[in-house]
Amino acid sequence: MDRSQIEQARDAVNSSWDQQPRVGIILGTGLTSFANQIDVAVAIDYDQIPHFARSTALGHRGRLLCGFVEGVPVVTMDGRFHLYEGYTSEQIAFPVRVMKELGIELLIVSNASGGVNPTLRSGDVVVIEDHINLMFDNPLIGPNDDRLGERFPDMLAPYDAEINQRALTLARQHSFQAQLGVYAGMTGPNYETRAEYRFLRTIGVDVVGMSTVPEVIVARHAGLRVLALSAVTNVCDPDQLTSTSGDAVVAAAESTEPKMRDIVTGVLRTLDN
Repeated sequence: MDRSQIEQARDAVNSSWDQQPRVGIILGTGLTSFANQIDVAVAIDYDQIPHFARSTALGHRGRLLCGFVEGVPVVTMDGRFHLYEGYTSEQIAFPVRVMKELGIELLIVSNASGGVNPTLRSGDVVVIEDHINLMFDNPLIGPNDDRLGERFPDMLAPYDAEINQRALTLARQHSFQAQLGVYAGMTGPNYETRAEYRFLRTIGVDVVGMSTVPEVIVARHAGLRVLALSAVTNVCDPDQLTSTSGDAVVAAAESTEPKMRDIVTGVLRTLDN
């Protein structure tokens, strides 16, 4: 995707909404009910935005919501894209480029994940502090446009430590526990094998999913701050593994939505603190 395509998509959004968003939000599997927290000014279907992909994943509606949460102007992806849908990582992360052009300073990402760390339980929230890219793809491969970001961006701290601590504090204030963790991004669409879960534990992974990594790489390339929250939908014990399904994952993620909502709205409420 070149800069002209980013600008065309930006202009399409600006023609419908004249506010400058401060925060971009990507809603993951089962978490789209957070859209109800948004005072929506404009909802734009993805097929109305040039160069946007189409969202085909279960529970992903495929529209861009422009509006306000806690008085903060936000632009929200109600449905994201995945490698398993046949898209490249560059296509997946393209909306982040557009959000940056619209004016955001912070990207908030949510996802559903499998709990690899044996201390995790279904319904837990993990605040992602680092990730391991096991997608074997990268949205920055190819010629670099220095106007979008430097050729070799530093990924020493891809997730904002100060905002992460704020998220943990908000969880305690709302009487539930959240913990920091490492996320592994896989391509999917199949869930992992017993051997893969053992491997993930060995390399220090806490949660595993099929998204987030491409968007975060591009966000950091663009100089954005990032908060990523993971809803643990199932426990992945390789020695006591049980079958799971897409419907079960969505249902478990939806049960975690109130916790995610409390963190996200709290972060937005204290954005200038």
